Amino acid sequence: MLKLGRETIFFDLLKKQAVVSEQAAVAFLAMVRDIENHRAHALKLEEIEHQGDELTHQLQNKIVSTFITPLDQEDLSEMSHALDDITDYIEAVAARIALYHLTESRPDLEPLAVQLVEITRLVVSATSELAGNFQKSESLKTTLKEIHTVENESDKLFRGALATLFDEPGIDALTVIKWKEVYDRVENAVDRCEDIAKILDNMIVKYA
Repeated sequence: MLKLGRETIFFDLLKKQAVVSEQAAVAFLAMVRDIENHRAHALKLEEIEHQGDELTHQLQNKIVSTFITPLDQEDLSEMSHALDDITDYIEAVAARIALYHLTESRPDLEPLAVQLVEITRLVVSATSELAGNFQKSESLKTTLKEIHTVENESDKLFRGALATLFDEPGIDALTVIKWKEVYDRVENAVDRCEDIAKILDNMIVKYA
């Protein structure tokens, strides 16, 4: 059951975390489209990741210092950590691209990056509903279904990207390893977005 005396700061911080994850996804898409300048883009992603960490710390401190929270502490904490993970995974992709000096993108990467932007925007939309009567929101349920749909589409793109990578004639093993790590981290970020949808699905039932 939702508790009385709800403090909006919890929901404000969760939404801010979601917005930061979207900013990271947008910055990553820009990196993919301008991969020759990967180092500058990686530094920008690092700054965004630090902003996300700061919001996570603020929310965790608020949770432990508040006697009665609007949602159970474990739900707030789980949501916060999942949102932070999205940004962390995206920054990790950028860091790998810079580390490996990948100055030429692959055709499969941009569609995955576009899907990442789309799903993080849906996460922002979903978290925006927490401050209201979210457990009865039909628009939230629709958004959560859309998150699951985008994740499934991204999964197909991911499998196709790996198949193309592994089947490329004459490609050396080290290049395969580098690009597989990049693809894996993009998929991790997308999967974490779907985890947000699963958490919210459970919360809708729990707080109904």
